[in-house]
Amino acid sequence: MAGSDVKADLWVNEYITPWDIYSHGITRILAYCKTPFQEMYVVESGAYGKALVLDGKWQSCTGDEFIYHEALVQPAMITHASPKKVLILGGGEGATTREILRWNTVERVMMIDIDGEVVEACKEHLSEMHQGSFDDPRFELVVADALQVLDTTDEKWDIIISDLTDPIEEGPSFPLFTKEYYEKLQRVLAPGGLVIVQSGPVSPPFVMYHARVVNTLKAVFPHVQAYCAPTPSYGSPWGFALCSNESLNTTPDPQKIDQLLAEKTTGGLRLIDGMSLLGMLQTPLYIRDAIAQHQEVYTLSAPPKFFGQGVATTV
Repeated sequence: MAGSDVKADLWVNEYITPWDIYSHGITRILAYCKTPFQEMYVVESGAYGKALVLDGKWQSCTGDEFIYHEALVQPAMITHASPKKVLILGGGEGATTREILRWNTVERVMMIDIDGEVVEACKEHLSEMHQGSFDDPRFELVVADALQVLDTTDEKWDIIISDLTDPIEEGPSFPLFTKEYYEKLQRVLAPGGLVIVQSGPVSPPFVMYHARVVNTLKAVFPHVQAYCAPTPSYGSPWGFALCSNESLNTTPDPQKIDQLLAEKTTGGLRLIDGMSLLGMLQTPLYIRDAIAQHQEVYTLSAPPKFFGQGVATTV
């Protein structure tokens, strides 16, 4: 290719749409296994550092994961202001836990992940992401099906973070983007608590899937705020939804947020401060229009199946 110096012989090719591929050049494979639930690679890429790839889909990487994980965690933590108990569903890399444990108010974090083999690989190879958070005495790992745990617990949580893989047909997560699943989260939410859900890409070709997730959440929670963050290594900006039984302030005072973060966190944030959160909560018009248009509710009898699968190839 003219003007290019291609330096990789192995590529992870992720199909972003039926016509578009995002290719990541891989310099080294650090781990590989096919678990009972999914196919896993931990790789080192030329541009974005180490990455976790599940069922051919790029999950997160050391180069830009702070954008995704801060956007996933911090809006709910800031909105609550003094969270003590946090439940994570998914989150195998440990970066979600890392972001939660920045808060000095947090007393207990439970992470439920169905795939212990993936968690162990992340512990070994992705220390840049978890930064030792798995060893924090406030943290508990439960390797189990999230649905089964939610059905058998009465414990209440201030913050619930649904950090699951996309609901592709081949993966384990497609039942966990449904009204029935979100009703289980509602049942274990403490008074004044918040639920936050990673809700898929918001690029124009596929924003309707994000819109339907948001409307599914609206069928369960009285107040739902859609927002997004730029996530370069995904090939698309990414959508999230903040859910509450109480009204949400979408125009917070940036100075008050900065003061809260200074008082109650250990710092080190690279994406989120008062000004960036204020901007993030102003949902773009095309996303608001999609939410108004695509009001289908996902259920177990009609779950979502996002487009997306990938392959590793050599040249």
